[in-house]
Amino acid sequence: MSEETTNKQEMPEQLSDILLVLDKEKMKIQAVKSIDENGKMETVEPTKKNQNQFMRVDKSGDFFSNFFSNFFSQLKNPTNFTFFKVPAPVAAEKAEELQKHVYKPTPQGEKVLKEHEVKAELQPDKKQENQNNMATAQTTTETSEYRYKPEQIDWDTMKNLGLSKEYLEKRNLLDPLLRGYKTNELLPIGINLGSSILRTDARLSLQQAEDGNVIVAIHGIKREPNLHFEFFGHKFTDEDKKNLLETGNMGRVVNLVNSKTGELMPSIISIDRLTNDVIALRTEFIKIPDEIKGVKLNDEQKQTLMEGKPLYLEGMISSKGTEFSATVQFNADKRYVEFLFDRSNNNQQAQTNQQNTQLSNQQSQPQEAPRTFRGKELDDEQYNKFKAGQTIYVELKDKKDQPYKGYITFDKDSGKTNFEFPGQYKARVEPAETHKTQTAVNSEGKTNEATKNVQEPLKSGQQRPKNEKQQEQQDNKPEKSKGRKM
Repeated sequence: MSEETTNKQEMPEQLSDILLVLDKEKMKIQAVKSIDENGKMETVEPTKKNQNQFMRVDKSGDFFSNFFSNFFSQLKNPTNFTFFKVPAPVAAEKAEELQKHVYKPTPQGEKVLKEHEVKAELQPDKKQENQNNMATAQTTTETSEYRYKPEQIDWDTMKNLGLSKEYLEKRNLLDPLLRGYKTNELLPIGINLGSSILRTDARLSLQQAEDGNVIVAIHGIKREPNLHFEFFGHKFTDEDKKNLLETGNMGRVVNLVNSKTGELMPSIISIDRLTNDVIALRTEFIKIPDEIKGVKLNDEQKQTLMEGKPLYLEGMISSKGTEFSATVQFNADKRYVEFLFDRSNNNQQAQTNQQNTQLSNQQSQPQEAPRTFRGKELDDEQYNKFKAGQTIYVELKDKKDQPYKGYITFDKDSGKTNFEFPGQYKARVEPAETHKTQTAVNSEGKTNEATKNVQEPLKSGQQRPKNEKQQEQQDNKPEKSKGRKM
């Protein structure tokens, strides 16, 4: 595999065509949007405003022929319509031109209509097969057709890279390849250079060479995005570079130049965050949803995203049911609207880490105990005990000026004041005191004031004399003599 294949700039998107249709009854040109399972065709006005809803088809001869044959065979009452194929970038202008020739027929206009007209050529024995394949052949803005077939892949080349069909299927990576996308994750590959083997991680994609063969393209990891040279005729400004490095998206539409045809291609540009490749996507392939996480987008918001700009949305609902806000933006590499939460370059990340470290250090310093708690100012005796870490009893008032009581303790490590109601405090302290007393009795031979004179062994948890005899011992009363009188 040549170095040119692996390192060349990638075209924004394979060129596509738009399918226009003339309803012979209404004599009106429309753009095809989709066709349902019952053979009913859905159309939209062929305006630039609706261009993201147009059905797009691969302009490659074989792909288009197969697609249109399938489409035509599935269509209900196909003789009612005449179809035209026009380039996607000029679809709206061509539709307007064709409509004029429909309204005012002329020999020249008839020639133009014939030039763009598409006719289905179905073989009788292929009709049923085409109908069966309709589900996978149809292309709409929501579903992409398979651009390649598994048998077109050079599996010997894949094997030399250390990959197999079974491996790709198991990791769900074959499907995006066949649709013309890059793998959505890095793959470990090995390239045999004869005297040595190069091992690296890379994304893969399939591309069609000029001779029609399908080749495997390797997208290796670059140290940084190459923004110093022109990209399909576009020279990156300082603002472009800043946006791409910080968010991964350039944030505007620019006209790229097709190096082969000279055609201008309105596109957005993003960075492949896995490989640092510069990726472009033609605006005609941008599909903006009507709703994002429960927030319905208005026309102005959709237009903002269509132009590649960031959009801040409030009131979105997460999968856990919590409300959140975030900035969203269309990503050319991922081909969908993404959330921008923590997108930053290395310098910003280092600065953020430094700020977090400083904050952490500040929090780890000894904190001074507050003199006031919930509006209650502590007197000197209370405050001295409180700042020393002792628990003190306080009487407070709530927001309705109703009194309540409790215990507060200052935590020097966290700098926080812990509050407990009397019931909570007693539930925590009394068992601990009981355990402490019993440990002293059983292990250290000690006792408490209530039982210090009791001569008999105490029971577990005993805090006071259990009977009259032990009470007399505790009170230091002399035990009654059992001897006889002399």
